[in-house]
Amino acid sequence: MDRTHIKRDASGYAEALSCEAEGLACLAKALAEAGVTGISVPEVYRVDEAELEMTAIQASSGSEQGQRILGDGLARLHELRQARFGWGRDNFIGLSPQPNRWCESWGEFFVGDRLGYQVSRIRNPGVRSRFEAMLAQQGDAVAWWLDRHCAHPSLLHGDLWSGNVLFDGDQPWLIDPAIYCGDREADLAMTEMFGGFGRAFYQAYDRRYPRTPVYERKRDLYNLYHYLNHYNLFGGGYLGGCERGFDTFAAIGGSAG
Repeated sequence: MDRTHIKRDASGYAEALSCEAEGLACLAKALAEAGVTGISVPEVYRVDEAELEMTAIQASSGSEQGQRILGDGLARLHELRQARFGWGRDNFIGLSPQPNRWCESWGEFFVGDRLGYQVSRIRNPGVRSRFEAMLAQQGDAVAWWLDRHCAHPSLLHGDLWSGNVLFDGDQPWLIDPAIYCGDREADLAMTEMFGGFGRAFYQAYDRRYPRTPVYERKRDLYNLYHYLNHYNLFGGGYLGGCERGFDTFAAIGGSAG
């Protein structure tokens, strides 16, 4: 057996670690199906409600070559067409529940099951009612626009910030997924939320599977989900990001309506 790392549950949810284990296994399977050999995923040896035992990673500073491998491999993963949007099991993103279902419409799923769910969790009634009104007024138009600009469902890591990519020399490892099937550019959007991904990553991705002309608009909309999640978890420091995201939401809804 390889060196192992034991992760202990910090979420308080009984299924959190089993969902993470499922996500790792699904990522590994999809990467293999896509013919990706340069990206690794920890192997799960044991999981229960308290602990997840998996491959230990000897992390080091990421190299430019590692960034290229990551970009090309992620593009190949995203090229693999999935049957529907969503997922067949509720899971978690960080410390938050992430409800799922299968859906034929990406726009309907993202607006309702991603943005709508996070807005419903907002504790401040004034903020919650304001955001709920925007979803009600512009949600159908935004969903229609997203459906027009999403070619097919892709398996997403779901929480692809730099802390969830480790490097062992030139070899990237994907950890802590929040998987579901959606627009590939939602994964790319999250890579820009906190930075940490180099130019070589984006160049390699775009060589294999170029981003769409409306990526920048989608980026700000998709990261609204993560800003809402961070606002619900950590408080008002993320409210400004939510406000900016809803400005984009309103602008897209206004132009599409």
